[in-house]
Amino acid sequence: MPRPKKKERRGTPSWLLTYGDMTTLLLTFFILMFTTAEIEGRELQLILSAFRGSLGMFRGGMTLSEGVLAELGQQVESLPAKERGDQLAKAIEKAVSIFQPEVKSRRVKITEDERGIVISLVADAFYESGSPELTEEGLRIVEKLGRFLKEPEFSENIIRVEGHTDNTPVSVISPFHQLYPTNWELSATRAVKIIRILNEEHGISGKNLQAIGYGEYQPVETNDIEEGRAYNRRVEIVIMRKKEYS
Repeated sequence: MPRPKKKERRGTPSWLLTYGDMTTLLLTFFILMFTTAEIEGRELQLILSAFRGSLGMFRGGMTLSEGVLAELGQQVESLPAKERGDQLAKAIEKAVSIFQPEVKSRRVKITEDERGIVISLVADAFYESGSPELTEEGLRIVEKLGRFLKEPEFSENIIRVEGHTDNTPVSVISPFHQLYPTNWELSATRAVKIIRILNEEHGISGKNLQAIGYGEYQPVETNDIEEGRAYNRRVEIVIMRKKEYS
């Protein structure tokens, strides 16, 4: 006798429905995370505080009390709004336009990082070796810098000038060695002199200005070769991001 045919199971397995629901919810959650600029801060707090525990084995929250993800919610809420990002992009574009000849000749580098807009001056182009005094070309570039920073959009930004050197100490036969025996003094003095020009000649408020000397301790390239040391000898003017957010 022929064996009876087994009945074929039709339809979606029950576990797949649960998995599909979970995937959809996770997708919705991460889309929400990426569109927080369109959500009011108070509403975002309420949404995120509803999650308790982790995104582990489906332990969701049923309350608006503070949960483990509340800190994450605060970080997301504090991200700069789109308008603020647009302003930063326009400021960088304007800086590149103003310093275009120096950028092309690689004497000035303009970047953006977590601190804000960074205008980096290659020290060899604007200083004599071991000297804290700007050359004529250096004074011209700081004059440009002062006019740029005087713009109204930077009136509330902290302007931080950071001096950096390579790991070569000031030569003992240098006329500057007695005044600047280590790279600490040299880098700090270079920063302070730029700060004074911005304050005294361009009227930038002293409460918005900071000077820091890092010496040789924050290199961007290796000090093992001359090219790397040349990149490390620099002064960075940082237009700090504003601390308040909308």
